[in-house]
Amino acid sequence: MAQSGSELRRTLGVGDAVVIGLGSMVGAGIFAALGPAARAAGSGLLLGLAVAAVVAYCNAMSSARLAALYPASGGTYVYGRERLGAFWGYLAGWSFIVGKTASCAAMALTVGAYVWPGQAHAVAVGAVVALTAVNYGGMHKSARLTRVIVSVVLAVLASVVVVCLGSDASDAGRLDVGVSGGAGGVLQAAGLLFFAFAGYARIATLGEEVRDPARTIPRAIPTALGVALVVYAAVAVAVLSVLGPEGLGHASAPLADAVRTAGVPGLVPVVRVGAAVAALGSLLALILGVSRTTLAMARDGHLPGALAEVHPRFQVPHRAELAVGAVVAALAATVDVRGAIGFSSFGVLAYYAVANASAWTLSSAPAARLVPVVGLVGCVTLAFALPALSVVVGAAVLGVGVAAYGVRGWRRTA
Repeated sequence: MAQSGSELRRTLGVGDAVVIGLGSMVGAGIFAALGPAARAAGSGLLLGLAVAAVVAYCNAMSSARLAALYPASGGTYVYGRERLGAFWGYLAGWSFIVGKTASCAAMALTVGAYVWPGQAHAVAVGAVVALTAVNYGGMHKSARLTRVIVSVVLAVLASVVVVCLGSDASDAGRLDVGVSGGAGGVLQAAGLLFFAFAGYARIATLGEEVRDPARTIPRAIPTALGVALVVYAAVAVAVLSVLGPEGLGHASAPLADAVRTAGVPGLVPVVRVGAAVAALGSLLALILGVSRTTLAMARDGHLPGALAEVHPRFQVPHRAELAVGAVVAALAATVDVRGAIGFSSFGVLAYYAVANASAWTLSSAPAARLVPVVGLVGCVTLAFALPALSVVVGAAVLGVGVAAYGVRGWRRTA
């Protein structure tokens, strides 16, 4: 566990925690996930969004209750360890670190693709280095930059909604919520859209840096989730009303195509800038979350102990941040992982399944257990409704983690 003098500084209030959660959620997911979700569900896209929102709400409530009780870095890694046992905490931490490291590289490459398509890998590496430096400088700097990013992205999305709904190309008839993709398509769309909701976990993983966590975290998580849901619903309705399910499903850049179809092509560059800024915001928050979970696992010996060191001046897990930044930069320089949404969603859904199971142990009252049960069943259902390749790869990666845990335990007892 943490040694004396190795604790992180509590600097985040409710407002900053909400902003960091929004910076994670209202990011590149809304620019990228609508197209694949529409291909899966067709006119059932809005139903898929509703299902994803219900599962996200249950996960958020479970996480908020646990984070208030265990306000330490690591999120569900800590909750699983304390409520279910060391193995389940480890499995949650492994799922989070592996899945979110791939997401970091995907967000970095998204920045590169929008800023300079011909040099996407170089721009991606530069973005990772720059944001790792910002995080290294302390939580206040990260929170301030995230506030600016969230403001820009919300302004761009608001412009898209106003332009689309106010155009002659908008047709309410395209919002028919019939399930043309079938129930399986709706569930697959929900699993893909969950990728865009998962950022509220960042508030919980930063629990050790939140002031008055018992009050702040239960307020910040549902607030951030509620704002994100309103934004996503407005954007989905606006884009669907212009492009329709089929057009949205075949759009390579859905929001840019929507404003072009709405008759305002001059807004396309603004949308591209907004997408790049959104990806930067997601990347910033992802690096924060992965480094804190790395810190927690290093404290318990599941990762090298050197990664648990906290910088004496900046009060951040600087070695964990540098290690995460180096791995992400290497991936962004060599591998195209922009298709990793499904794999990332599988890992994150496994992570939240452990969170809900942990929350189930907090009370024996049936009413108190309803939300964790719905969340757990929802996570498992959506995980296995994802595209087959995502399920196979995700299960294989979790299997590698389980094997590593077993080998480590065997060596300790040998």
